[in-house]
Amino acid sequence: MNIHPSAIIDAGAELGSGVTIGPYCCVGPDVCLGDDVTLHCHVVITGNTVIGARTKIHPFAVLGGQPQHISYKGEDTKLVIGTDNIIREHVTMNPGTVGGRSITTVGNNGLFMTGAHVAHDCIVGDHVIFANNATLGGHVIVQDFVFMGGLSAVHQFCRIGAYAFIGGCAAVPSDVIPYGSAMGNHAFLSGLNIVGMKRRGLSRAVIHDLRAAYRLLFAEEGTFQERLDDASKLFGEREEVMRIVSFINEGKSRSVMTPAH
Repeated sequence: MNIHPSAIIDAGAELGSGVTIGPYCCVGPDVCLGDDVTLHCHVVITGNTVIGARTKIHPFAVLGGQPQHISYKGEDTKLVIGTDNIIREHVTMNPGTVGGRSITTVGNNGLFMTGAHVAHDCIVGDHVIFANNATLGGHVIVQDFVFMGGLSAVHQFCRIGAYAFIGGCAAVPSDVIPYGSAMGNHAFLSGLNIVGMKRRGLSRAVIHDLRAAYRLLFAEEGTFQERLDDASKLFGEREEVMRIVSFINEGKSRSVMTPAH
């Protein structure tokens, strides 16, 4: 391990092999740092917090600080961050609350740019990108490969489906379907995240079917449930389309975002 003499490391903290801790960092007693984690200078890791291997944390990030919720009374809740993440300056991530899941979880291989915030009881998937100051309210679910634009904000209890794109400055008050592209304040669906799908290697045939399903789901004819049933019948063997159908059927807390009229 390489620990700068000015860093303050509680004796109760668990440090993996190859950990690097820079000047003026503070690591609390209930913190667990995985192998080869790097804390640059002025990083604060507190609370019951687990940081996965090879994650790199930049100056003035605060991870594991108390949830910003008036019901929190000091209960022992948890923050778990996965492996191979890059967490840039001034990022904040809070643990869960007993009124929620009691845990906040962040996946692997994420990039959290300056000022991004993950609130209490959130679930964040793998390979996400949060641009500068992207913000999640409490209890938000962000699935894999989501891109959050700069200054975007997601309302409490919303879900962001896999491969979705949230535009810069978008205010998201409702669930965004997998592969969807959300823009504006308040945000609306502006189509599918075609650029993101191509970058992730989805085939032309998959993208073609997703576009056809999108047009069907948000057409003006019939009820939404009828269109949802039609999409299941027409594209039942296309995993990517059924991911959207399942996402919509599983929604309980918030409405599903639709295109602008």
